[in-house]
Amino acid sequence: MSKIKSKSWDQYTIQRFGEYLVTAELCRRGFIATPFAGNLPDIDIIAMSEDGSFIPVQVKTIKQGSSWQFRDIQDFVEIQFDGVSQSLKSPKDPPYPNLICVLVQRSNVYGEDLFFVLNWGELRDLIIKKYGKERRRLRNPKSTHCAIYPRDLNEYKDKWDIFEQIRMGLQRE
Repeated sequence: MSKIKSKSWDQYTIQRFGEYLVTAELCRRGFIATPFAGNLPDIDIIAMSEDGSFIPVQVKTIKQGSSWQFRDIQDFVEIQFDGVSQSLKSPKDPPYPNLICVLVQRSNVYGEDLFFVLNWGELRDLIIKKYGKERRRLRNPKSTHCAIYPRDLNEYKDKWDIFEQIRMGLQRE
């Protein structure tokens, strides 16, 4: 039997790794969490609390020493194109209410993985800030790629309490 080895295989295992770590951490924190292995748009995990409220979760995982790549900033904000210049316009609303994003950096050492936990709006605002309101793209004027690095996310490290805050807000509705 031949060995399967490809970049897409490696990426798939990294993605599943992050989703399972986040699922386990949510269960540790008293939620029932179920991963969807890429079968739902924008949602990788659904977390349910004891009171029956649901929180959608999106997980992005990278290897140590990498950055999170966002192919199209237009998922987060409207862009006006003018030749080689781009101007950011209206920020977009989250695809789902209360969508939480967990960005995972897989460590080469067991137990030293990093988790950055923020709501979708915070991620959107960070991406817009990193991208810049006005941008010139000389080589590829239509490119809307953006990268986020772990150093950009320090204030969101292990901010798991956002799940409890959302649960409490949903409980009051």
